[in-house]
Amino acid sequence: MTRTITIEGVTRIEGHARITIQLDEQDQVRDAQFHVTQFRGFEKFVEGRPMTEMPGIMARICGICPVSHLLAAAKACDDILAVRIPSPAVKLRRILHMAQLVQSHALSFFHLSSPDLIFGMDGDPTTRNLFGLIRRQPEFACDGIMLRKFGQDIIGLLGGKKIHPAWVVPGGVSAPLAPEHREAMLRMVPEAYQRLGRGLEYFHEVEDRYPAEVDAFANFPTLFAGLVQPDGLLEHYDGVWRFVDERARPVAELNDPRRYGELIGEAVENFSYLKFPYFKARGYPRGIYRVGPLARLVVGQRCGTPRADQELGVFRTKLGRAPQSSFHYHWARLIEILYGIEMIARLLEDPEILEPHVRARARPNRLEGVGIAEAPRGTLIHHYRIDEHARMVWANLIIATGHNNLAMNQGVKQAAERFVRGKKIQEGMLNRVEAVIRCFDPCLSCSTHALGQMPLRVELLGTQGEVLDVSQRP
Repeated sequence: MTRTITIEGVTRIEGHARITIQLDEQDQVRDAQFHVTQFRGFEKFVEGRPMTEMPGIMARICGICPVSHLLAAAKACDDILAVRIPSPAVKLRRILHMAQLVQSHALSFFHLSSPDLIFGMDGDPTTRNLFGLIRRQPEFACDGIMLRKFGQDIIGLLGGKKIHPAWVVPGGVSAPLAPEHREAMLRMVPEAYQRLGRGLEYFHEVEDRYPAEVDAFANFPTLFAGLVQPDGLLEHYDGVWRFVDERARPVAELNDPRRYGELIGEAVENFSYLKFPYFKARGYPRGIYRVGPLARLVVGQRCGTPRADQELGVFRTKLGRAPQSSFHYHWARLIEILYGIEMIARLLEDPEILEPHVRARARPNRLEGVGIAEAPRGTLIHHYRIDEHARMVWANLIIATGHNNLAMNQGVKQAAERFVRGKKIQEGMLNRVEAVIRCFDPCLSCSTHALGQMPLRVELLGTQGEVLDVSQRP
């Protein structure tokens, strides 16, 4: 008889999901699927809201990466206004964006993924977690906390609060940078370098202990996609959206965000609320591609900052120009943290950063706009349509985690085939399957959509808690 193994509640990720592994009559893995089980309805309940409210509303999609949605929403509104954003405002937005990148990557690597690396994939699950990490490696755990604090403090100084800031607005930002805040942020930079340096040193000590995981954690040829500057430098805020193949050779480019539908389509499956974007030229599901820190390092020629480029050189000397294993997302994340710190310091030292003109004002000049930015987890697309009164009539969000959905599903199957033995299931086997998902650092609150009608169960309870009546929609 066939059997199904269910990992109910994938741990150490943002959001709710499960993994099912199907075994055949010989107890061999036949298939595996990643099920995103939660639902957020932002695309629908923004309908009818004023366009100017969209950045503030969309920041509420997620508490981990609110700045990413804030920026993508503002860029979509900028497109509708058809205005040129003042240069100081662009630089301030970039600083906010890099602070978001640093704090999110630090959370992912130091606290969600590193317990697997420090305790081992087969480690005791009662200690293979953040609290066990604090007991065994307190300085390492503290470095992760303080790097997150570095990013969050900068977000707070710029945006007025650390979570869900509303400082980025259509046309720019709502207030210029205060000189005392600039100096406060610059004083934080040396400590951030020091703490990240220790994290990199520790990662280099442990990375070679996991050859089997490198070999089987979503390790297959795919396309990669990410924003890049015209000269090939790493980019997160603006630029060309480029697709490259498994050898980092260019395949396609998007210069006009409103034409993203020419490159990618969106499929749905009945086992998940997460959409399945795919590269149209190759069809579904062959059009699999990856986004995020690993993809950005494959797409870009170099970072463009000295410390990050030095570490990127070590990365490529060891792994090649386009490493295929998703295990290497961890190292890519650390390189991007280093890049983010360097870019924050560079932008803060720009004399223009304190100039007061930080917002262009206009009425809508288009009824449709698209904003694209690189969230920590990959490319984020916000597409809006408004009516003649500047009220929202339609929205489509394509989230970084969605772009990676095909790769994550293929990855859990690959890992299950390699590590799961149906005769005797061990916790370490299943943890490796979960760890594949943690490589991608999915943000499921951001990315889920309904297919058809959602299941609904309503129970009427009596005063003693007894069930009096049930109404259920399948």
